[in-house]
Amino acid sequence: MALGKDYAAQSCSLARTLELVGERWTLLIVRDAFYGVRRYNDFLTHLGMPRAVLSTRLRTLTDARILETVRYQTSPPRDEYVLTAKGRRLWPAVYALAVWGEEHYGAERGSRRDFLHAECAVRLDDGGRCPECGQGIAPEDVEMRPGPGADPEPADPVDRALRTPRRLLEPLPQPLPR
Repeated sequence: MALGKDYAAQSCSLARTLELVGERWTLLIVRDAFYGVRRYNDFLTHLGMPRAVLSTRLRTLTDARILETVRYQTSPPRDEYVLTAKGRRLWPAVYALAVWGEEHYGAERGSRRDFLHAECAVRLDDGGRCPECGQGIAPEDVEMRPGPGADPEPADPVDRALRTPRRLLEPLPQPLPR
């Protein structure tokens, strides 16, 4: 039996969520937004996806109020894409998938990125909690650092910018390092 194109017949919250974020590029856009990617060209450069697909996914995410546009330049008009409170609520799912991926498909040298509770400087556990203080950590209180499996000389300017320890949601420096 062939799969349908959507989950409209499903009476399930997970199915409705997958309808929004289950497409192959969408969670990567959300992940990058947590990493501080905000500008269209930076998403394009980092993800290497077709422009039409990126435009459609960004429109879907803004229509669903997971991202919002914020004007950063008036002439010519340019907008950034910023996670809303609703979008930031996806952090536990994004983190859980990243942890699972590192466990099963990670680099031989170790994790590509390490996530720490910024206040305690302790790496988060697999559930996204700080082992030091026992708290679940909001994304804005997470510091991301390159892990031992990170590419030491990334070709992509977004990946080069992400080599510097930074808090999640903090915008990437502009212009990006070349």
